[in-house]
Parts: sequence; structure tokens; C-alpha cells
Amino acid sequence: MKKLLALAVVAGGVLFVIKRSKNAKAGGDVWRDVTVPTDRPFGAVSTNGTSPAHAAGAGQNN
Repeated sequence: MKKLLALAVVAGGVLFVIKRSKNAKAGGDVWRDVTVPTDRPFGAVSTNGTSPAHAAGAGQNN
């Protein structure tokens, strides 16, 4: 009985470590995707996802 309990504890520990490793890898992948430099300029989209500010009077007809 003690051997089965010890085996279950070891298996649980291994599964826990594997799960943490996968979560850490996924977190690292997300971080790399977010921080990778882009080839396109920031003129079309701002860094926070909102529309860029327009110059004063840019949309007015004279």
C-alpha cells in the first residue's frame, strides 16, 4: 500500500512539473509575440490599438 501511495505522489509531482513547464512555455511564446519588433510603421495604428490622433483642422474644408 505504501508503494502505491508513493507511486501516486511521484506521478502527481511529475504531472505538476509538466503542466508548469507547458504554462511557462506558453507564457514565453506570448511574451515573444508581444515584444517582437514590427516591420510596419506606427502611422496607421497606435501602440495601444486606438485610432491615431489627427492634426488640428485636418478634417475641415475651407
